[in-house]
Amino acid sequence: MRHPKDFYAPLAVGAPMPLRAVPARPSRVIHFFDPSNAKMAAKIPEMVGTVDVLLGNLEDAVKADNKEAARAGLVAIGKATDFGDLTQLWTRVNALDSPWVLDDLTTLVTEIGDKLDVIMVPKVQGPEDIHYVDRLLAQLEAKAGLTRPILIHAILETARGMANVEQICFASPRMQGLSLGPADLAADRRMKTTRVGGGHPGYLVRQDPPRGDIAAERTIYQQDLWHYTIARMVDACAMAGIFPYYGPFGDIKDVVACEDQFRNAFLLGCVGAWSLHPAQIAIGKKVFSPSAADVAHARRVVAAMGDGTGAVMLDGKMEDDASLKQCLVMLELAERLAKTDPELASLYAAPTPEPTAPPAAD
Repeated sequence: MRHPKDFYAPLAVGAPMPLRAVPARPSRVIHFFDPSNAKMAAKIPEMVGTVDVLLGNLEDAVKADNKEAARAGLVAIGKATDFGDLTQLWTRVNALDSPWVLDDLTTLVTEIGDKLDVIMVPKVQGPEDIHYVDRLLAQLEAKAGLTRPILIHAILETARGMANVEQICFASPRMQGLSLGPADLAADRRMKTTRVGGGHPGYLVRQDPPRGDIAAERTIYQQDLWHYTIARMVDACAMAGIFPYYGPFGDIKDVVACEDQFRNAFLLGCVGAWSLHPAQIAIGKKVFSPSAADVAHARRVVAAMGDGTGAVMLDGKMEDDASLKQCLVMLELAERLAKTDPELASLYAAPTPEPTAPPAAD
């Protein structure tokens, strides 16, 4: 049995102290790039400051004979690029059962560990996978002389991983968050869809026939294949104090459906999503930032609620303690984003009160 106090002790002599809370840095968009692609790599410096997270991808999208080139490319980018305070550098390493992951971890942590914020681990099956990476990272951090711990982000891509989602969230103080990997999860569940995220026209409910006339035209309503999965992931992350993300949306050209899927995830509690193409960056930043109208309404509720007890009527709707808590969540997110995004700071700025005219002289 492990003593609770040991949970926040370094797992290797000389490793940095584990964090007691995950830094709440903006991560609305995790933009994937292939470090072995010279054209993509050349664009990274100019993207710093325009996207919350740049992720050097070493896993599935990189061919086997490019794995070492991708790893070396990411090291070169990490050493040459100043990511500043506005953009984080993440990486997705290869799967734990692959022949490349050990070299991924040992090379990246010792070479650019001071630049890496988060390591994304694919196909996590259970807490034992996190324990393995946790211990290894501590050893490598100690070897490299790092002063801050690198965090872990797990991708839910298997049925077993989903069944163990709560245990995964609580496996280590390094846990930063979880992402949904819909394509691999669909295959592992034997779902009958070949899409990378998004809905499916066959997953629907149909309006009842009028007066039993089954030949009549009836409206159909497409349903969300991922509603249950995202909701369970969000609950597990909220319980553990880490962050949930929607993963990839594969149909790059269908920006409307991409925005719809991202917004569904945002409304359910996700803080961000993956971007597979620059066209999806603006969508993610828009969707995962509260609207000015929502922020303004939240401020009105907070002002009307006073000490937070009781209930008030606002625009014909009852607002109470639960309403206040929802509005505080919205305002906390808006304030956090406004600190690093001048455009949002201006959008969310509270209106200046009208000056009060002095009383007329007698």
